Amino acid sequence: MAKRTSEISRKTKETDIKGSLNIDGKGEADVKTGIGFLDHMLDLFAFHGLFDLTLKAKGDLEVDMHHTNEDVGISLGLAFKKALGNCRGIKRFGASEVPMDKARAKVVVDISNRYAFEKLLLPGLAFPALGAEEGYTFEDGMDFLDSFAKKLGMNLHVEVSSGSDLHHVLEAVFKAFGIAMDQATQIDARRKDIPSTKGVIADE
Repeated sequence: MAKRTSEISRKTKETDIKGSLNIDGKGEADVKTGIGFLDHMLDLFAFHGLFDLTLKAKGDLEVDMHHTNEDVGISLGLAFKKALGNCRGIKRFGASEVPMDKARAKVVVDISNRYAFEKLLLPGLAFPALGAEEGYTFEDGMDFLDSFAKKLGMNLHVEVSSGSDLHHVLEAVFKAFGIAMDQATQIDARRKDIPSTKGVIADE
């Protein structure tokens, strides 16, 4: 099987992002975005997804973290899209539900070249009340995932069913995201073609 790797390189007036991705890795990550909490989340994502990821970002953090957070999501989504190529043989779907102490999150993905992002908070949960972790909010995490999903071209659904600690909630989300992406990107030995009745997923 050809190596499923890609280089990450994206530069705008607001951010400069470089790195590399190996989908069939060992879960080794070296991430420095300038946003400590995001680095932690991406370390978890790579570790539990068994992706090798290096990523260095310089952004206008003196303004706020929004541009860097969003652009890292864009860059990583593009990196997965490049590394997957025509998506031949992949399982395409993945789902994982992960607890983190009193928090629990479920992530479901479909790598379909169709974008959709949905987040569901079960009744009674009010995440704005959780505040921020190192300035990073629940919505920052959702913005990152939304940007990733758009650029990869995927359905990404996030459901949070419990939790009162923002760190634990987002940790459950990113762990589940890594596991679901690992499932979806794995090669199914029984399938020799594109996993779609249309015969095509990715733009070639």
